[in-house]
Amino acid sequence: MRHWPTVKRALAATGLALVAGVASAAIPIEHWVHPSGTRVYLVNSPTIPMVDVQMDFDGGSRREPAAQAGLANAVAGLMDGGVGAYEGQPARDENALAAAWVDLGAEFGASAGSDRFSVQLRSLTDPAILSRAVALAAQQLARPTWPEAVWQRDRERASAALREALNRPPTVASQAFGRAVYGDHPYGRFTTPETLAAIRVDDMRAFYRRHITACRAQVVMVGAVDRAGAERIVDAMVRAIAPHGCAALPPVPEVKPLSAASVQRLPMAAAQAQVLIGQPGIKRDDPDFFPLFVGNHILGGSGFTSRLTIEVREKRGLTYGVYSYFSPGRHAGAFQIGLNTRPDQADEAVRVVRDTLAGYIAEGPSEAELQAAKDYLINGFALRFDSNRKLLDNVVNIGWNGLPLDYLDTWTQRVRALTVDEVRRAMQRVVKPDRLATVVVGARP
Repeated sequence: MRHWPTVKRALAATGLALVAGVASAAIPIEHWVHPSGTRVYLVNSPTIPMVDVQMDFDGGSRREPAAQAGLANAVAGLMDGGVGAYEGQPARDENALAAAWVDLGAEFGASAGSDRFSVQLRSLTDPAILSRAVALAAQQLARPTWPEAVWQRDRERASAALREALNRPPTVASQAFGRAVYGDHPYGRFTTPETLAAIRVDDMRAFYRRHITACRAQVVMVGAVDRAGAERIVDAMVRAIAPHGCAALPPVPEVKPLSAASVQRLPMAAAQAQVLIGQPGIKRDDPDFFPLFVGNHILGGSGFTSRLTIEVREKRGLTYGVYSYFSPGRHAGAFQIGLNTRPDQADEAVRVVRDTLAGYIAEGPSEAELQAAKDYLINGFALRFDSNRKLLDNVVNIGWNGLPLDYLDTWTQRVRALTVDEVRRAMQRVVKPDRLATVVVGARP
C-alpha cells in the first residue's frame, strides 16, 4: 500500500501537470462514441502518472420539479452516503467508503449545476491503484444506497444554512435578481428549506435513474492514459449505469427576453448596499460568443482597467469594485453587472453604471481598448489550461457545447481577428440598456 501523504503530494502536482509546450502546439483531443452512446474525449498527457476523469449527464437543476428545487444537488451530495455490494466488492457505509478512497489515495465526487450532473475521478495511473479506483467509482455509480438517516441529517444542515443565508444581503439580492431576469424558467429557481422538505429518498432514486444514463453521457479524460486504457475506464463506468436505460427527457423552455426595465429596492440593515443589474444574455452556442466575450472584458471583466471600474470607482469613488459577465449555458444565462456601495450612494452608482453601459453599447470600444484586451487575453491564454484540471474543464466545455475539436488551437486567432465593429454589433444585439432588471438591497429609502 502506498503511503497516503506521498500519494497526496503526487496528486497535488497536477497543478503543473500539463506537457511542456502544449500551449504553442495543437492539443491532441481524441474523440469517439462508445457503443452505449456515451461520447468520449481523451487527452493523453503523460507528464504526471495520473488521470482526471469527468462524466457529465443532462441532470442539472433545470431538470428538477419546481417544488423540489435542490433535488439534483441532494442526489449528488448523497452519493457518498454509502454503497451496496457490486461486482465482488462489499457494501460500505459512508465512513467505510471514505476510508476506501483514502486508502487508494484517489478522489471521487459528484456535483450538480444548472445544466449538468457531474461525477469526477482522480487517480494515479499505477495499474494496481487505477484499477481499484475505477472499480470503486463504478460501485458508487451502480449502487448508491441513499441512506434515509444520512439524508435527514444533511437536509437539516442544509436547511439551517439556507435560513441563515436568507438574512444576508448578497443572498437576497441574488435571488431577487434571478427571479427578475429568468421569470419562471428553471434558471431562476432557488433551493429553500421548503423545497428540501419536499424531497424524499425515493425522489432521489427516481431522478438518478432517469437522468444518469449512458446514452446521453459524456466522459472526458486527461492524463497518462492511452486509448485502450481510456476504453477500459469508460466500459466500467458505463456498465455501472447501463440498467438505467434511456428514457426520453422533455424539452426545457427557453429563457424569455425582458420586455421592459424593472427596479426592486429591498430594504435591509447593512453597511453596504448590494446592486445587481442585468438581463438574459446568451446561450453558449451563440455565434457571437467571441465578440461578446471580448466586449465584456473591456466593459467590466478586466478588473481595474475596465470601463465600469474607471467610471464607477476611479473617477467617482462609489465602490471598491464593479464587475460584469455573461453566464451562457444550454439556455440564455444572465448578463450581470454587480457592485457594493454605501447605502446613501446606491442611486448614484446605479445611474453611473447605466450611463456607462448605454454609452458603451452605443459607441462600442475604442481601437486602443480592443487592442489592449486582445493583448491581455492572448498573452494569458496558456494559463487557461496550465494544469490537467484546467485542460479537463476546457475539453468538457468543448464536448458539452458541441464546439470543434480544434477550438483551443484556434482560440487566439479568433480573438486576434475581432474588429471594433464586430464587438459593437454583438453587444448591441444582445444587451438592451432600456430593458435592464435592477435590484438594490440595503439602500436607504
